[in-house]
Amino acid sequence: MDRFVFLTFDGLSRGAVYAAFALALVLIWRSTRIVNFAQGAMAVATAYAGYSVSAATGSYWLGFATAILGGLVLGAVTERVVMRFVDHASPLNGVVVALGLVLVIQGVLGMIYGNEFRPAGAPFGRDAFTVGGVALLSRFDLFVFAAVATVVGLLALLFRRTATGLRMRASAFAPDVSRLLGVNVGGMLTLGWALAAAVGSLAGMLVIPTELGLHPNAMDVVFVSSFTAAVVGGLDSAIGAVLGGLIVGLLLSYVSGYLGATVAPIAVLLLLVTVLLGRPGGLFSRAAARTA
Repeated sequence: MDRFVFLTFDGLSRGAVYAAFALALVLIWRSTRIVNFAQGAMAVATAYAGYSVSAATGSYWLGFATAILGGLVLGAVTERVVMRFVDHASPLNGVVVALGLVLVIQGVLGMIYGNEFRPAGAPFGRDAFTVGGVALLSRFDLFVFAAVATVVGLLALLFRRTATGLRMRASAFAPDVSRLLGVNVGGMLTLGWALAAAVGSLAGMLVIPTELGLHPNAMDVVFVSSFTAAVVGGLDSAIGAVLGGLIVGLLLSYVSGYLGATVAPIAVLLLLVTVLLGRPGGLFSRAAARTA
């Protein structure tokens, strides 16, 4: 029982990061109908920038802010310079361009920083608190939960309570009608990419210290798990992305803990295939509302 409790809290901690990254994928999918396969590479690029600033200044939090702001800028630049000019007649065009971005970003990072793993520090300790002899959560895990909950709350507030959020939703669901009503659809798309990249950068800063460290390919496995979380929850559902992230995190933790880490990727793949076969729109999607 103690092991089950430990694995549950560990899975929720992992799942919170996957939820944040899946949320970034959903933000772009809802506005452009593109799965941004470059999201992981973009997050790594901003993490490198953040940790470079931390190393130069000695302040983790200055580097953390640099990574988030870098994500905002990188996302906006990617949309304005690259993705805006992609022919959207075929959905594959955007996918191919995103995959090309992955190669470019990882190649540039490898040339600048090299291909060896670099240590990435965390702002809080990772020694878990114990209750009744059972290790539960560390201070870093609590920081992860707080950061992800804050982001989810701010995004919900933006999309449900502000005029800008309403314009972003209108631009995503009915771009032509929105233009006729005077909405700057292009500007809303840029803002959507910027916010998504910033959330992805946050996820990168939260997960990289728990993995092997900084590397141009550091987010590849995280992207697979987070993409699965987005599909499980439904690419059109922000709440689904969060719940999907928690489901994938728990699945990975239980399978790794009871069957071994080598079986975990297979479990994620089986979950993805099962959801695609049984409910392709995701467990928490509302497809009817999206196509209405």
